[in-house]
Amino acid sequence: MLRITLALLLAAPLWAQTYQIGPDSKRKPGVPEGKLEHFEWTSKAYPGTVRDVWIYVPAQYDGSKPAAVMVFQDGKGFINTEGDRAWMTPIVLDNLIAEGSMPVTIGIFAQWGLLKANNDEQQNRYNRSFEYDALGPRYANFLIDEILPEVGKRYKLTDDPNLRGIGGSSSGGIAAFVAAWERPDYFRRVLSFVGSYTNLRGAQILPSLVRKHEPRPLKVFLQDGRNDNNIYSGSWWIVNQDMADSLRFAGYDYKFVTGEEKHNNIHGRAILPEALRWLWADAGKPIEANRKKTGDRQWVLEFADPAHDWEVVSEGHTFTEGPAVAPNGDVYFTDVRESKIWRIDAKTGKASLFLDKTGETNGLMFGPDGRLYSCRKAKKQIVAIDVATKKEEVIASGAESNDIAVLANGDIYFTNPAENKVYYVPKGGKAQVAFEDKQAGFLNGLVTSPDQALLMVDDSREKWVWSFQIMPDGKLANGQKFYRLETPDASSRSGADGMTITADGHLLVATDQGIQICDQPGRVVGIFSKPQRKFVSNLTFAGPEMKTLYATSEDKVFRRKLSIAGVLPWKPVKPPVPGL
Repeated sequence: MLRITLALLLAAPLWAQTYQIGPDSKRKPGVPEGKLEHFEWTSKAYPGTVRDVWIYVPAQYDGSKPAAVMVFQDGKGFINTEGDRAWMTPIVLDNLIAEGSMPVTIGIFAQWGLLKANNDEQQNRYNRSFEYDALGPRYANFLIDEILPEVGKRYKLTDDPNLRGIGGSSSGGIAAFVAAWERPDYFRRVLSFVGSYTNLRGAQILPSLVRKHEPRPLKVFLQDGRNDNNIYSGSWWIVNQDMADSLRFAGYDYKFVTGEEKHNNIHGRAILPEALRWLWADAGKPIEANRKKTGDRQWVLEFADPAHDWEVVSEGHTFTEGPAVAPNGDVYFTDVRESKIWRIDAKTGKASLFLDKTGETNGLMFGPDGRLYSCRKAKKQIVAIDVATKKEEVIASGAESNDIAVLANGDIYFTNPAENKVYYVPKGGKAQVAFEDKQAGFLNGLVTSPDQALLMVDDSREKWVWSFQIMPDGKLANGQKFYRLETPDASSRSGADGMTITADGHLLVATDQGIQICDQPGRVVGIFSKPQRKFVSNLTFAGPEMKTLYATSEDKVFRRKLSIAGVLPWKPVKPPVPGL
């Protein structure tokens, strides 16, 4: 037994030595060498931090046309060409560009930021984990707003996201993935060696988001070893497998190369040339988001119509809100800051001004009487409008209103975020407080269940959507923070605003993360991408079979055909029993 143990111990380093760099990581005769330039950068996104940045310029670059871009985190390590652990990246780029396996590519090797101490008796602050291990768009935006423009002053860089790649190792690997995940409009090729997708700063949620979110246009290369880190934040080997399987589940173009190494670059540096070859193969073709189901149950793709994406219906506004479907299929929406109500014709799809000087009207909804009920914020009124004659009737007054729900029996509920209250207006009666959240929340959007048995109210400052039972007398009872939304890394705020509901009981919520789809038990099962990077304020279903989703987003109104159907508020339906 002792001999076997010794043999295994002796075999381990020999196995590790099998990961040797190949000829593509060594200088080849006749291959022209690129050059490296260096500059120091003081960041605005990470105040006070300074960092080293190196630019690799291939010999083939002549400035006649924009070059492709490849960004590497931990730049100092990746430019290294000396020693047993050197990545040899500049040499690899020389060889691959010369043989045509990569386009002419400017390499940007960026180091993490350092906040220098005021004197030698004090310690510096090291920003590596803060920048690299974090979720959210901050690091991507730093590259986009600061580093790319600075390099762009010196060299012509492509503006085609299909010709921009980003890579790194360990925390630099997750930084690369998150940058492309958050900004696929800038980066679409991802290279990740021994990526730190564990709970160092919340990255363990990424595989789940990949599964839930509508697929994004990315191509991803992953590498990890069975003996990678296993520490307080999780197992690197397990989470990399989870990431790979999530990419498979969601239909991404990905490759996962596994080995036996620990948390180092021994395997990664050996396969760097092949990883880059795979990543940049078919560089002339655009990287597209998957629209086809992979065989697993992908709710977000089941709900989408693969033949349709978001399209602009109306633009040039200041702040759009309150989309509402009319009995004839027209869709009405507001421009709150301009105090206007607009109408989208169901037949032509064209938007025209319906009403001006509306007192900062916000939320809208049609009632069972065919009138348009509106939240007239400036005058603290709920006003019903006859759309044929434009005759108005004040239904309730004395409370500021934001969003509104009108039931089939004529009862009304509306939110007052300033007071953190939900109001109830019985048909023909006066407004009364139905619910008040005395905590520091922000009650915003509301909608009823398809059968109008429940009222859902979201809180923009939290990750929860309340669910209340509507009692026969109109009072709200048995309230629970029921639906759990996904939130961005920067805060626990969901940014939830307007909502709509499907006939089978799926709740769609406009949030900072996208259009989140919740099942009846209160779980997020899918996330549609926002129609634009700007804030999405509200949603409604309309169109043939109620399968067109309308979304208001600041200056524009969008629509998108789906495979799921909404429900008309004056025609409640009982949803099916959900899977629990």
